[in-house]
Amino acid sequence: MSPPIVEARSIVKTYDTGAVRVEALRGVELTLERGEMAAIMGPSGCGKTTLLNCLSGLDAVDEGEVVIDGTSLSEMSDRERTDYRARHMGFVFQFYNLMPVLSAVENVELPLLIARESAGAARRRALEALDLVGLADRASHVPDELSGGERQRVTIARSLVNDPAIVWADEPTGDLDSENAQDIVELMRELNLSRGLSFLIVTHDIAVGRQTDRIVRMLDGTVVEEQRLEVPHVLASHAA
Repeated sequence: MSPPIVEARSIVKTYDTGAVRVEALRGVELTLERGEMAAIMGPSGCGKTTLLNCLSGLDAVDEGEVVIDGTSLSEMSDRERTDYRARHMGFVFQFYNLMPVLSAVENVELPLLIARESAGAARRRALEALDLVGLADRASHVPDELSGGERQRVTIARSLVNDPAIVWADEPTGDLDSENAQDIVELMRELNLSRGLSFLIVTHDIAVGRQTDRIVRMLDGTVVEEQRLEVPHVLASHAA
């Protein structure tokens, strides 16, 4: 078997403002297998987003180790982690984080330009990513000209454009109605199956969690339960 795509080894994260000390993560152990789609769930304040930020290197851990695709983030400088994220990770956020003055294709190609890809190659790969999520005909539109579901598809295209080892999604359906939310979950699952992409999704929505391979439940900064799921219902149409 190939090594896991993500390994969290006894990671600890504490926020200390001087007046308040919060133990956000308390020795979390977690593994995500290559090609797996998993959901992190739990009540508000339990550490879900903190865990995602620490696993992706957006936040440094106080103790323990995070290994992504065989590479230890703790051994990198801040600059090296930033470069590694740009080259090997994709991010999907609840509120899209799109640049309002840029068109869809310009938003999608941005990570490649940051990673010093040539302008021509970045544009070609961005157009391919938009086509992959069904938005090739909306490439020239700015975010205000797109629906919520279309904006999230642009975000997903941006997360895929660098051919990442892992895609992190923080409440990717939280700002969408139920129909668009289902479309986005189906798109992520389709990409997971067709391209072998690994997804780790933070969500409060059990309907999203049930369409993944595994639900990881957190409480008070620790993992308290892991539930392996059968083939998600959303796949019925693909399997038929």
